[in-house]
Amino acid sequence: MERDVLERLTELKKDFQGDILIDELTRIIYATDASAYREKPIAAVLPKSVDDIKAIVKFAAENNASIIPRAAGTSLAGQVVGNGIVVDVSKYMNKILEVNKEERWVRVQPGVNLNELNIYLKKYDLFFAPETASSTRCMLGGMFGNNSCGAHSILYGSTRDHVIEAKVILSDGSEVTFKPIKKNEFEEKCKGNSLENIIYRKINEILSDPKNQKEILDEYPHQEINRRNNGYAIDQLLKCSVFGKGESDFNMCKLLAGSEGTLAFTVELKLNLLPLFPKVVGVIPIHMNSLEETFEANLIALKYKPGAVELIDNKILECTKVNIGQQKNRFFIKGDPAALLVVEFARDTKDEIMEIASQLESEMRKAGYGFHFPVLFGDDVNKVWSLRNAGLGLLSNIPGDKRPEPFIEDTCVRPVDLPNYMKEFHAILKKNNLDCVYYAHIGSGELHLRPMLNLKDSFDVKLFYSITNEIAHLVKKYKGSLSGEHGDGRLRGEFIPIIIGQHNYELCKEIKKVWDPKNIFNPGKIVDTPKMNTSLRYEVDKGTREIQTIYDFSSTKGILRAAERCNGSGDCRKSDLIGGTMCPSYRATRDEKNTTRARANTLREILTRSKKENPFDHKEIYEVMDLCLSCKACKSECPSSVDMAKLKSEFLQHYYDANGIPLRTKLIAYLPKINSFASNFSIIVNQFLKLKLINKLIGFSTRRKIPLLSKQTFVKWYRKNSGKYSKNNFTKGKIYLFVDEFTNYNEADLGIKTFLLLTKLGYEVIVPKHLESGRTFITKGLLRKAKNIANENIKLLKDFVSEENPLVGIEVSAILAFRDEYLDLVNSDLKPYAEKIAKYSFTIEEFLSSEIKKGKISKDSFTTEKKKIKLHGHCQQKAIASTQPTIEVLSFPLNYQVEEIPSGCCGMAGSFGYEKEHYEISMKIGELVLFPAIRNLDDETLICAPGTSCRHQIKDGVQRAAYHPVEIIYDALIK
Repeated sequence: MERDVLERLTELKKDFQGDILIDELTRIIYATDASAYREKPIAAVLPKSVDDIKAIVKFAAENNASIIPRAAGTSLAGQVVGNGIVVDVSKYMNKILEVNKEERWVRVQPGVNLNELNIYLKKYDLFFAPETASSTRCMLGGMFGNNSCGAHSILYGSTRDHVIEAKVILSDGSEVTFKPIKKNEFEEKCKGNSLENIIYRKINEILSDPKNQKEILDEYPHQEINRRNNGYAIDQLLKCSVFGKGESDFNMCKLLAGSEGTLAFTVELKLNLLPLFPKVVGVIPIHMNSLEETFEANLIALKYKPGAVELIDNKILECTKVNIGQQKNRFFIKGDPAALLVVEFARDTKDEIMEIASQLESEMRKAGYGFHFPVLFGDDVNKVWSLRNAGLGLLSNIPGDKRPEPFIEDTCVRPVDLPNYMKEFHAILKKNNLDCVYYAHIGSGELHLRPMLNLKDSFDVKLFYSITNEIAHLVKKYKGSLSGEHGDGRLRGEFIPIIIGQHNYELCKEIKKVWDPKNIFNPGKIVDTPKMNTSLRYEVDKGTREIQTIYDFSSTKGILRAAERCNGSGDCRKSDLIGGTMCPSYRATRDEKNTTRARANTLREILTRSKKENPFDHKEIYEVMDLCLSCKACKSECPSSVDMAKLKSEFLQHYYDANGIPLRTKLIAYLPKINSFASNFSIIVNQFLKLKLINKLIGFSTRRKIPLLSKQTFVKWYRKNSGKYSKNNFTKGKIYLFVDEFTNYNEADLGIKTFLLLTKLGYEVIVPKHLESGRTFITKGLLRKAKNIANENIKLLKDFVSEENPLVGIEVSAILAFRDEYLDLVNSDLKPYAEKIAKYSFTIEEFLSSEIKKGKISKDSFTTEKKKIKLHGHCQQKAIASTQPTIEVLSFPLNYQVEEIPSGCCGMAGSFGYEKEHYEISMKIGELVLFPAIRNLDDETLICAPGTSCRHQIKDGVQRAAYHPVEIIYDALIK
């Protein structure tokens, strides 16, 4: 049957405007979402228009296939997992269609990202209020499907409360717009023979019945609980004037919100907007002594009418200690609190918030709750929320197969019931010898509660079910909701009858049947769901395959578990508008296969199930890795710290073992060796390098200029000239200069300026014996050679580098290898030495910044001339180190003004942008932010880029020269 469907899908391509993807890689990357589930789809389609969606709905109905709607794929209950046809609206159906400032509404397509929408709406002084922790990548269609809430739901409610209209495609292919209607309009809608009419009649039949009304009011969650997504929201429809239970108009959008794409396919939404927050926002992250006191303290916090009250427990806080991206956000934490109760206030003045904070602290201390009450404003507020929002991904950093699983994390009760509810919850966990992670929306009575389970183990898979069942009954006892905001999906569907009663569950089944008689829309979600512990991501009791690697993956207990750290949260789907760097090729293409998530899932899937002796020998892995630029951003920006550059490099070595090393790969990897010989004939070699024929022979784009060789290497210059400076009065200390292969052979003048700058500032500069950095071998996947280089460099430098005599590097990607890759490459006996060298290895900017702070470098050494500088930071610098030292050094001369361009990756990434098949996407990445920003600069503004490949990309992309920070600071010296 599946083959027949695929053949007909191929035929559909003729009239389909969007993309139809039918291949094994597509099936792998769309097999999971952010939940614990896995099920391979038949294919994926990416529609461009409403007509495309009508066509695929018609196709599904005619071919007995199902449709799985998908936006960012961040659902936590398996909503976008299934064996049908995935319809991904994220790439093309992402337009903001209309804004009405006066009436305060916006019309959007379902693939519009929440943060991007609110960035766009700022100019109107409006915003869409419901927000989620996944706001950097989640989309409005998914928010509508799951009825998402967010941290501020105590103020703004859920998505359901802000959807005015929804344009949808029904299961018969008809296009319908649902919106608020009066009683007489409702009655008219019940007449006629269209599917829309039949739906209205069925809703009227169900909700007009007094018995049904009583069952709904008696059994559905308590009306005080706004976070409620169990079953279909027929209780919300009862609140309208049509059924005499309220004054509001009838709006079918109330039902569609939270229906998870099981009733219709949403193609457009009209959303209510609100005025922007008051200008002053303050946050009080109250440090708690115990979790238990937090539940009581929450009730005190709510008395002061906060905008949000969130919980972060100590397990998440521990994870933030080792996450590069979150370490800087811990600045306000004092000691080791058992939890943080984060209370946010938005008021017109700072004084108002300080007064509230004082009263709140006084009452808390009087009750014996909390021990530290910092009050934070401005950018510090965003840092606290970043720490909170990273919770989901950070939990994946816990080593081993036991993970905090999100299966009972969505329970919601009234805040006043929370202390007693949590006591009983604790008792259930204790009885089952389980530990748990606690975080999120305590102010609204919903905590994300994640017990630690190993879903590779059959015993824990049974617990997965039994505990959910037990907690469902506990939630019912307090008349709460089992699904507070993340929906039922296939995770909680079978427990819906417990929460809303069997009678009401049968009503939900009737609703599904009338809306979708052929069951084509996202089957197996909400009603008639499979058992919740089936179709899980891992096969039980199979163990985890142990795979020999060159890198040391012991910190994650193997390479497979390193890939498994990806939990599907989708942070890698951020666009250039959101900021950051991860993942450049996704930003340029908006293709799911180019996300870190897709690469990690593909690697995990194939390594787990491959029957080959060399499990890396699969073209699908090569294909999904092809557009990874090894920018390293995922190591810091991914909350789970999935280091895809490391995984790609390891993969390539083993793939080449099976398939051979391409000639171009060898040439690039061995370039330092080639340049070592060619530098003896630099004038002649440079003439050849200028020929386009050379580009063609190598496999480089003819639109690129290959970097030329310096007339003499820096090392040769150093050997000839360093003696001239040996009599200088070096009062500042001694440093060891690491001469990377790029500076030595291609930019010797930069090396000379570095030497002269440091010497003139009073430092003795020694170039110790060492090899090249190995960067080209690491990037191209020749890891065994890179390992040999790393070992040799550590041996050569271990007796020299120290706190007093640090190792300083010029090229970011080369020197940072000591702080990053070397630590996992060197032999175990050399690791202690590698760790020591890593501790005292610095970029030239880091070293100068440190010396400036120590008062060793004076402004008097530099010009007072005015200069404006725009900085583009190197990807690995942002990921492993920071651009802050570069900014500090460049702005040290009295009248030097520095601004950082909010760019991600430049797109060159070493040899990536030179390779003919990657040239176009390389330039497209540059055009996202970097190139337009530089084109807008005047000619007097200097462009600074610490990375050599970045400088070449800027030259090729916008025909402007970019300078290394050393060049700018050297020129600022008073000679």
